[in-house]
Amino acid sequence: MLTKKNLLFVCLSLFLVNTISAQTYKYIGADKCKMCHNKPATGEQYKKWLADPHSKALKTLSSQASLDYAKKNGIADPAKEAKCLKCHSTYEKAGAGLRGGILPEEGVSCESCHGAGSAFKSPTIMKNIEMAKANGLILPTKELCVTCHNKENPFHKEFNYEAFVAKIAHPNPAAKK
Repeated sequence: MLTKKNLLFVCLSLFLVNTISAQTYKYIGADKCKMCHNKPATGEQYKKWLADPHSKALKTLSSQASLDYAKKNGIADPAKEAKCLKCHSTYEKAGAGLRGGILPEEGVSCESCHGAGSAFKSPTIMKNIEMAKANGLILPTKELCVTCHNKENPFHKEFNYEAFVAKIAHPNPAAKK
């Protein structure tokens, strides 16, 4: 019989194993995602990302509004400031040892929302959602989005998860339902 203490130990162990293994996934970069996710038959997710503000997130740190905010708040260059980059750059958020093929200029790339792709990038794994999730695929949630879309952001606007996720939706019409 499982006691509360044993159950807690099992849950904690699973959490630690998942956390440790998640840290070994490397970022592959949007160009690798593009290889499979830019075809009309599968939803052109890469093309949709390019048109989305997330792909331009890093560039916004060089906008006049960002530069003005930085100057008023003692930030020399928002495009080099860790407080800004944590949400505007998947590359900077990834950490040097996990960057793999991701490029600094990608802004908020596929892997900010879906996890580092090194272990789930193969078509064989991607065709099986449970296998992909077991290999690091993340299905974004409101909790993930609000790690950046929150009041810490100096340009914060009210965040309606359902409305915003509908704007950036990029389903795969070929995926099995």
